[in-house]
Amino acid sequence: MNRYQAFRLSFALCMITTAVNLPAPLYDALAARDGLGVGATAVAFACYVAGIMPVLLGLNGLADRVGRKPLILMALLLCLIATTLMLVAPGLWALAIARFLLGIGTAFTTAIASGYMQMLVGRHAQQTSTHYVTASTALGFGLGAAVTSVFILLAPSVTPPSFWLYLGAAGLALMMVITLPDATERSSGRAMRRLPAYPHGTLGYGLAILLAWATVGLVIAILPSTLKQHGLSAWSGFATFGVCSGGVLFQPWARKLPPHRATALGLCILPWAYGLIAWGAIEGYLAAVLAGTLAASSACYGFIYLGGLSGVLAIAKDIPNEASAGYFLMAYVGFSLPVVVTGVLVDALGHSAALTLFGGVLLAGVSVAGVLVKRSARDACEPRHTAG
Repeated sequence: MNRYQAFRLSFALCMITTAVNLPAPLYDALAARDGLGVGATAVAFACYVAGIMPVLLGLNGLADRVGRKPLILMALLLCLIATTLMLVAPGLWALAIARFLLGIGTAFTTAIASGYMQMLVGRHAQQTSTHYVTASTALGFGLGAAVTSVFILLAPSVTPPSFWLYLGAAGLALMMVITLPDATERSSGRAMRRLPAYPHGTLGYGLAILLAWATVGLVIAILPSTLKQHGLSAWSGFATFGVCSGGVLFQPWARKLPPHRATALGLCILPWAYGLIAWGAIEGYLAAVLAGTLAASSACYGFIYLGGLSGVLAIAKDIPNEASAGYFLMAYVGFSLPVVVTGVLVDALGHSAALTLFGGVLLAGVSVAGVLVKRSARDACEPRHTAG
């Protein structure tokens, strides 16, 4: 196994995901700069998913045509462009465009990261390659926001030094990837579009990840404006770090559980973790917010994420790529639509009412998802009889 090559790709993956939430602690300041509210911020945030969807639905076979390394290089270039845009013209319009570009880059990465890492470390080290990918990407999603929070706590700015620091690090990652080998077997005859599929028994897992990532999206996009009421918005980057990266600590445990039990455990954790986050944000208790985000991350990026994906792949043995795409389609719908609706409700009703309504819907959704996951596990255990 070539550990140096694995490190270079891991660093690149971390830099790609670091760009995604690099400006997260600035959302409220950017909205105030443009004279807009939380709803507009949520729409700009959701442009990330608008970039992901075309790739997820129509271009997930691109690696078979051009190889894996060009897609990683393209993702890094898009991250550099998006970050430069935020430096040159800070505002919600720039944020929306940057999020769209970052969504395209993340979609390219999601489609090929595991396969590329396995190619570098060796086919016999599948578990090791998965660990490298999940750890580096989860760390990156929270790292950018945390670093930006550190700088704006020291000196408030809509163009903090973390942006310049990122440009240097991402440029280094680009140079490190250029010399990586790429032994992808290219074929122009394979289909570019592979539509998502939902085999019987996978709906519960899809609903679970939708609810989990809706909670993550709310923490990233809505929480800064709630914390601003108590003068704590600069700390929101640490909340993003907790909800995105904390789940890495729980992934080894999640791997030891059967998929339905891991998912069920995550569904049990999610409502009370969200309740702690919402109560802490509304009342201004930062410690409660940070503890709640770590607990939520154990579900969102630990038990539900790994358990749900494993459950889907176990059911859809004949069409793993299409079923996986369906799972992530549900995840990204959750990451966008509920966040936009909640942002509009914040502008109309206030933070307390909007966050309470989200919590009620979350609790109802968790109940339905739990029943569906339990039913899926029961159906999997029952023997199937063939008619004579």
